[in-house]
Amino acid sequence: MSSNDDGGYVHDPAAFDADDGESDESAADGEGGEPVHPEAVDREFDWRGWVLVGVLVFAFLIAPTAIYLFPPGAEGYRFALLILPLAPAILLAVTAVWATTRP
Repeated sequence: MSSNDDGGYVHDPAAFDADDGESDESAADGEGGEPVHPEAVDREFDWRGWVLVGVLVFAFLIAPTAIYLFPPGAEGYRFALLILPLAPAILLAVTAVWATTRP
């Protein structure tokens, strides 16, 4: 860290030691322990991506359309407006994490 003439902070990357003893093990490639740039990782839109697209379509188109087309009765109002939207939201959250996590 360094400061400029008026006493404010100026970021100076050279002031930080690149080998300070702390390493991010999750970003290491396993061979040399060096972090891998995200563009160097082989990422494709494979079947996991298509599963995520299917869940997106279900969560944003099919579930709301079902609620709209089959309106709840007096007893099922709370179920239809609270529980039915919650199920696709949870499914979307779990699928998004699963699809973006690579083994």
